[in-house]
Amino acid sequence: MDHFKESADACNDCCCSGKHKDREEKEYRDLMNRLKRIEGQVRGVENMLADGAYCTDILMQVSAITSALNSFNKVLLANHVKTCVAENIREGNEDVVDELVAVLQKLMK
Repeated sequence: MDHFKESADACNDCCCSGKHKDREEKEYRDLMNRLKRIEGQVRGVENMLADGAYCTDILMQVSAITSALNSFNKVLLANHVKTCVAENIREGNEDVVDELVAVLQKLMK
């Protein structure tokens, strides 16, 4: 699946750890579908702004986007704990716990 490699390469160019995860197709599709919906919501806000929509209407849509992103994070985090973290612990790599704690601290800012 080339889209996994391309995504990893793009990610490595920005802020990522350099690690890679091969996702099951169902997980990948679910996460991508969520992101596509969020992308559509953001485009909708762009259109609202361009059309001169009232401030509170835009704010409500931005709030919906924030909720959708939080939901995306919850799903991704749960998948990460059930797969990456659990596998690393089973293999004796307990450093993954410190990594998880650091990520949770950043997410909870």
